[in-house]
Amino acid sequence: MALPLVSVPMKKNKKPSLVLTLSAAGLLIGAGSAAYWLLAKRELSSSDLLVGANIIPGDALFAVSLTTDPQQWQKLREFGTKETQAELDKNLVQLRDRFLTNNGYDFQKDIAPWVGNDVTIAILAPATGNKPAPKPVTTNENAASDQQSMVMVLPVKNPEIAKNILAQPKTLKQGKWIDRTYQGIAIKQSQGQVGENFSAALLDGRFLVITDSPKATERAIDAYKNKTSLATTGGFAENVPKIANYQPFAQFYVNVPTAAKIAAASPNRPLPAQVLAQLQNNQGLAGTMTLESEGIRFKGVSWLNPNSQRVLAVENKAGKMQSRVPSETLMMLSGGNLQRLWGDYVLTSQGNPLSPIAPEQIRGGIKSLTNLDLDKDLLSWMKGEFSLSVIPTTPKAGSPDDFRAGLLFMVQTNNRQSAEASLKQLDDVMRNQYQFQVQPGKVADQPVVNWVSPYGTLTATHGWLDGDVAFLVVGAPIADKIIPKPNNTLASTIPFQQTVPTEPNPTNGQFFLDVERTVKNFPLPTLIPNQQTLLDATRSIGMTSAVSDSRSNRYDIFIALKKVRNTTTLPSPESSKSNSIR
Repeated sequence: MALPLVSVPMKKNKKPSLVLTLSAAGLLIGAGSAAYWLLAKRELSSSDLLVGANIIPGDALFAVSLTTDPQQWQKLREFGTKETQAELDKNLVQLRDRFLTNNGYDFQKDIAPWVGNDVTIAILAPATGNKPAPKPVTTNENAASDQQSMVMVLPVKNPEIAKNILAQPKTLKQGKWIDRTYQGIAIKQSQGQVGENFSAALLDGRFLVITDSPKATERAIDAYKNKTSLATTGGFAENVPKIANYQPFAQFYVNVPTAAKIAAASPNRPLPAQVLAQLQNNQGLAGTMTLESEGIRFKGVSWLNPNSQRVLAVENKAGKMQSRVPSETLMMLSGGNLQRLWGDYVLTSQGNPLSPIAPEQIRGGIKSLTNLDLDKDLLSWMKGEFSLSVIPTTPKAGSPDDFRAGLLFMVQTNNRQSAEASLKQLDDVMRNQYQFQVQPGKVADQPVVNWVSPYGTLTATHGWLDGDVAFLVVGAPIADKIIPKPNNTLASTIPFQQTVPTEPNPTNGQFFLDVERTVKNFPLPTLIPNQQTLLDATRSIGMTSAVSDSRSNRYDIFIALKKVRNTTTLPSPESSKSNSIR
């Protein structure tokens, strides 16, 4: 149903050129944000909380709730291209065959008559506690208890049919079914199968719980009876309702500190102790996915651990930068306070091997390239709204086509005097260290400063907008597209208005990427598997974020997708079997 999340390490050069450093930053933010929103497709469904949240153990790593409505699944299959439809179908068939067909069940005949509107799948971390010394030879059951396990919660709308199926399960190809009880709950479990051994239990006649290990079934029953479930986890019940939506396709939840502990114990990429301590401040990340006529909408929320000493500054002052850039802008990322954003990044990323770029490396790179202190000389006056945009150039007859787009950085300053002093230092560095010509100029009668390379190509321009917004253009000379203020702005375009969510409002940041035009004209770095296939299916991506309160952040994302004109039916179990035999 969803492609696996993959962490892709990025190569870092020690001393890149100034142009490459700024250009790479733009691509990293643009493509990285796009990748994140594309990957977020693991979301779930339910009313306010995930179905079975009162059964899933509170230390679950991940939980996803999915609709059982066949019309919604068919609607999902209509998005994208033939290639993405084939990839989705492959994943759906694999899941269907693993849990149903291979065990003799058909969803429409055996499951649909009694199951509720949504089902939930959760991944549990290995059980903790005092364990006996390992034996030389372990049984499948003991081995499974030391691994991550799965819990499925299926709400029951027709108890009689569900009871009959549980009482008379299909005959196993290998092994047999046995009966046992735990805390007064009857459990039906398979024994003697090679590979997976399933257990099933009916709780209060309302929920059928299926797991891939007997121990996981006991953990689910304990969570349900002892009220130590996901529903009682700190911040879960308070924050998940913030993203509730009518008839969502899916909902999801990620337990951040538990996932961090698993990563810390990994022999391949262990997390340093200080990083693990920082991640303990965060508690959860949850999202809701809804299918709309032109794409997929996500509502997300993240929250801090209730016991964390850290608090968030409720400062939502973004939302103007999209009215300063022209309508042809390919990508725009904005935020409310660059200095605060940097501080948050340092807090969560310092020493973290999973961070895209280490804060120390960014500081060192800027110091090496410009001799400026990032915190004192630059960020100290960058406390207002900022944006990073990619704007294509308009080719001019007879002019060299060195750059097809310009990278535009804008920031509203709280101290123009300090800003001008820093920009003068930059001018001196470009003149003395890189032998650039630093020339005063004008764009529409407004003064600017141009940096011209030794080869005579205009490389960068900086100046001011509205008295307190500093700008720097790198690459194509596109300053004339923002001076004077354009009549047709990005904010006025239909793609922006239809893609970028209007809520939450007020906002502390927005993101827009015109995927179609960007992919058509510019190569993007590969960040995820099947990236090109996903990009080919996408028209545009928009995101709006805000600090909800001192403990939580809200995110709304919309992915505008292409549609498959003629959708095929999902391969039947018989045809998928015959194909696998061939």
